[in-house]
Amino acid sequence: MDLRDLVNEAVAGMLARPVRTALTTLGTVLGITTLVVTLGIAATAGNQIVGRFDELTATTITVEVPEDRTAIVPWDAIDQVVRLRGVTSAAAVAESKQSANLSVRSNKIVDPARVTDRTLTVVASSPSLPQAVKGSMIEGRFFDAGHLARKDKVVVVGEHAAEILGITRLERAPAIFLGKHAYTVIGILGAMKRERDLSNAVMVPPTIGRQFGIKDVTRVLINTSLGAADLIAGQAPLALSPGNESLLQVIAPPSPTRARDGVQSDVNSLFLILGLVSLVVGAVGIANVTLVTVMERVAEIGLRRSLGAARRHIAAQFLLESTLTGLTGGVIGASLGVVAIVGVSVAKQWTPVLDLPLAMTAPLAGAVVGLLAGLYPALRAAHMEPVDALR
Repeated sequence: MDLRDLVNEAVAGMLARPVRTALTTLGTVLGITTLVVTLGIAATAGNQIVGRFDELTATTITVEVPEDRTAIVPWDAIDQVVRLRGVTSAAAVAESKQSANLSVRSNKIVDPARVTDRTLTVVASSPSLPQAVKGSMIEGRFFDAGHLARKDKVVVVGEHAAEILGITRLERAPAIFLGKHAYTVIGILGAMKRERDLSNAVMVPPTIGRQFGIKDVTRVLINTSLGAADLIAGQAPLALSPGNESLLQVIAPPSPTRARDGVQSDVNSLFLILGLVSLVVGAVGIANVTLVTVMERVAEIGLRRSLGAARRHIAAQFLLESTLTGLTGGVIGASLGVVAIVGVSVAKQWTPVLDLPLAMTAPLAGAVVGLLAGLYPALRAAHMEPVDALR
């Protein structure tokens, strides 16, 4: 029996019972579809998450100054950082243990019968803080270089701190008291995308921060262009404090590639099991139906053996039938998987990521599943004796 005859016999055996063959193929179809959809959706979702990750965090860098070396970064070092190619904004921030819990009140009346003071954090910052925290001025303005030069007693409060102090409008130049001294509130800062703790803080110019134990820069906030974070993370310490760059701690975002791979790995490990279970179910279905087919065709097997067919011919015929069943399921499953990936991506307005090598090898996986599933029934058919089979 040559290969052409073998293929013809196998195809004829499959088409003899089309409904049974279709139901048998269904298990492999579901398994291959699940695998293709799982890996494709994982890659697509990974790309989408990385895109959002890039927008929110992949462009932010924080440089922290050790507590025992706070004097190594001067306030004017921000000018050197902003000059670096790829830096969009930067600001210096300073705070101390003394300024972490200061008594703040919005009027000068001290009433022993009720609580008028609020405990808030006071921080000193450079004038570029709103851009560095990606916030906006809800009311008023932020202090600038002129306020620093004149040493004006002005402050800016975070939006939550303004609510606590009862400050909603600035037309009458409201003042707050930090300890015994009054400071004019010139602005309310809100909608911060980073350093959101500052919404509960009072921000003062560095020129008056010394009154609260705030002298030197404790951290620097840097925003970069997309893709420049790794480069700036290496250059920023040198720009901030030449000669002491090794003492500064740089907190840079992780690589987007690692984030994408992590997302894909997590999703794959979760759903890959489902795909493998479906494939096992499909393999069991193929093995079951092939074994039933062998039992139904015992007379045919005996006749072929009596006419001179060798054991290998019988085994090859049933193996080829099960393999073609798995291959058919693999082709249909891969096609449905690709369609499902594109459909989900269109519904979610994502960019579909199709793994063409996977789509091409999925039918081969189905064929392997069919081959393994048909191995036992084929061997059982091949070991039948002609006399017993005809009887």
